[in-house]
Amino acid sequence: MCPETKFVQVCGVDDAGRGSMLGPLVIAGISLDKKNIKKLSSLGVRDSKQLSPRIREELYKKILKTVDDYYIAKIPPRFIDASVKLHRLNHLEAKYMAKVISKLDPDTSYVDSCDVNPARFGKEISKLSHHKIRSYHHADSRFVVVSAASILAKVTRDRAIMKLQRDHNLGSGYPSDLITVRFVNRYYKKNHDMPNFVRKSWRPVRKILGE
Repeated sequence: MCPETKFVQVCGVDDAGRGSMLGPLVIAGISLDKKNIKKLSSLGVRDSKQLSPRIREELYKKILKTVDDYYIAKIPPRFIDASVKLHRLNHLEAKYMAKVISKLDPDTSYVDSCDVNPARFGKEISKLSHHKIRSYHHADSRFVVVSAASILAKVTRDRAIMKLQRDHNLGSGYPSDLITVRFVNRYYKKNHDMPNFVRKSWRPVRKILGE
């Protein structure tokens, strides 16, 4: 008798939009059989930051056809604000990464650590998900499974911002973008409040609020 083939599911998880003043923080994960990881490389998958928006969109569709499963979670600003006030943003991200991993139920997961201590971050996700976690800095450029997840996260985040841009000239959403800062300033001066898609706990926003 032939020995039974062992399928080893490997997962990659990454985020997009962590540093933005507005919009969701997106956590995405993909899983596929270990023997098929090379298929992602052959598609040209790499860290989303190294790719143009058009290439990311094209790869997004190809990745979904190649992987065995995927899951994407969007964390709204109100949840982000609540966690920042408690100095638990890393915990919030760990919780959502654990949620993604639990949904995909892989044998091993590679995650891009947002914590200065990758091992600590990995242990927290492992405790929350009861799965084997390998946590690294710059995992999105080191492991193609995380690169694939970074593309799904970035495309999802970009789509959310584009949806907001239909009604507002708000730029990219990042504090380094003068269009974004100008939008938040003008909105507050006109309405004496912030829209629900702005992260009120962010330092540049708090400065505008006079806190």
